[in-house]
Amino acid sequence: MAADRPEPRPMRVALLAVTDGGQRLAAKIAQGLPGSEVIAARTGLGELLAGIWPRYDGFVFVMAAGIVVRLIAPLLQDKRTDPCVVVVDEKGRFAISLLAGHLGGGNALAGRVAVITDGQEVITTASDTLGLTALDLWAREQGLAAEGQAPLTRASAQLVNAGSLRVYLDGWSLPLPTDFIGVADPAGADCIVSNRLGDWPAAALLLRPRNLVVGIGCNRGTGREQIEAALGEALREHGLSELAVRNLASIDLKADEAGLIAFAEARGLRIDFYNKDQLNGVAGVSRSDTVLRATGAQGVAEPAALLSAGGNKLLVRKMKWKDVTIAVAEAPCTWSAPAPAA
Repeated sequence: MAADRPEPRPMRVALLAVTDGGQRLAAKIAQGLPGSEVIAARTGLGELLAGIWPRYDGFVFVMAAGIVVRLIAPLLQDKRTDPCVVVVDEKGRFAISLLAGHLGGGNALAGRVAVITDGQEVITTASDTLGLTALDLWAREQGLAAEGQAPLTRASAQLVNAGSLRVYLDGWSLPLPTDFIGVADPAGADCIVSNRLGDWPAAALLLRPRNLVVGIGCNRGTGREQIEAALGEALREHGLSELAVRNLASIDLKADEAGLIAFAEARGLRIDFYNKDQLNGVAGVSRSDTVLRATGAQGVAEPAALLSAGGNKLLVRKMKWKDVTIAVAEAPCTWSAPAPAA
C-alpha cells in the first residue's frame, strides 16, 4: 500500500520570537528549514497565534517554555490534529519537542532545528526515550487506520510498560519492528492487523490496512445517502471494515455525478475513473447487457474496482440495489521496512 500513499508535502512552520537575539536565531533557523517563515511580532502574541494556528503544521518558539505553554493552552484540541510545537532557548542550545511529537512531527522538527543551531534536541515521549517503536507513527507509515483512539493509547502504554507488543497479522506478511512480536493466535494479541470485522479480543487494538477499493455504478441522480447505505450494507454483509476502504472507482461517465462526488468528499476518498475500453479489458467480471447498452461497458463496479486495486482479488462481487451497484476488490499490500528503534 505504500505506493498508493501520496508524497508528503513540505511541513509549513512558523517561527516566533520576542527578543532581538531570539529573532536573529529564528531567522537563522528559517534559512535552514524549507517551508518555514518568521512571524514578525513581539506583542499581542495570543491573538496573533489564535489567528494563524490552523495555517501551520508546526511552530518553533524562541522564548521561554512557560510563555509558550500559556500561549498555546487555549488553542489545544486534539493530538491528532494540533500542530507540533518546538521551544528553543535564545542561545539555540536546546530544541524541546513540546507538542505533537509523533504524529505531528514535533520530535523530527526538534531534531532538524537542533542541527541548524548546533544544539541538542530534547525528546520526552516514552517510546523514544526507551528506544521503542512509536506505535502511532508506525501505524501511519504503514497506512494502517486505528479502530479508536483509546485502544491505540492502551496498546502504546502496553508497549512502553512491557517493552514489546504482541501482533497478530490476519493474512498479511508484514515486517515487524524488533519490539513487535508476531503471534499465531489472535486471542493472545495486543494488536490485530486485519481488514475484517469479527469476534476479535475486546482489549486488542485493531489496525485496518487501507487496501479495499470500492467499485461503484449508479443511476443518474443517485443521492449520497443511497450510496452510503449500499456500501455500508455490502461491507457489513461480507464482514469488512469501513476503515479499510482506500478509495472508490467508477466509469468516467460518472465523473460529474453529484451524489457520488459528495459521498467521496464526505469520506475523504479519491475516485479513480475509467473509460469503457479500460473496463472492457478486464477479464472474469460479471457482464450486464443493460449496463452495456447504457455505457458501452460490460460492467462498471467489478472491473473498476479491480483496475484501481491493481490486483485480481474480488472480495465482494457486484451487489445491486435499486440505483446502486457495489463491488469490492482487495489491493495487494506493499509495506515499508520497520524503522530501527532510536
